[in-house]
Amino acid sequence: MKTIGNTIFISGGSAGIGFAIAKKLSDSGNQIIINGRNEARLQNALKELDNAVAIAGDLSLEADRIRIADKLKTNHPNLNIIINNAGSAFMNDLSNSENNAAEKAYQEINTNYISVIHFTSLVLPQLLEQEDSAIVNISSIAVFRSNKFLPTYSASKAALHSYTQGLRDTFADNDKLNVYEVYPPLVNTEFSAEIGGANGIPASEVADELFLALEKDQFEVPVGDTKNIHNLINPITEQIPH
Repeated sequence: MKTIGNTIFISGGSAGIGFAIAKKLSDSGNQIIINGRNEARLQNALKELDNAVAIAGDLSLEADRIRIADKLKTNHPNLNIIINNAGSAFMNDLSNSENNAAEKAYQEINTNYISVIHFTSLVLPQLLEQEDSAIVNISSIAVFRSNKFLPTYSASKAALHSYTQGLRDTFADNDKLNVYEVYPPLVNTEFSAEIGGANGIPASEVADELFLALEKDQFEVPVGDTKNIHNLINPITEQIPH
């Protein structure tokens, strides 16, 4: 699809992967709308972006999802791309009965999965009015294999992955709407600091890969180490009837 002249909403766009994507797409001549919970952080991010505005709000809350979707419809009628990037993750020791594992999992599932489904459904009618539109879901290398440090986060991203595949199949015959999934590995961001993010790739690498994928209409977007796993698994899963 086109990579210039779009109106793009990016959740979690004030820092990390979301900000790197906002910067890449802003520099490329697109109108950017960043979202996040922290107004001060959003305003600081805007100082480094051209042709960008911010909408503060917490997409894990139903009322905020509805309010933001209404604001996009009223103030940004040309919206044609949404990037569902906002996420939640906890180190979750399942061997510790006092770890409150279920509550952590609930927050991850709500933010990383349920809220994406609801928000996407709210803005979908607006996207379908456009001549060229896209939904981009940021998942993770964790969709392919969980681990003992992030078992419930991995499960929430696996759910997002499955939903994204179903969403893509739903609109397979609609040549005006494309559905992308980005699979970052460990990325060096504040979000991943607790799990050794300093050893990860720069967030700009994720943004660069997404930009190239948009240019090529490449709907599956593995990044970094995820490419090796994706190259092994995707040809097999694509043979499963869907």
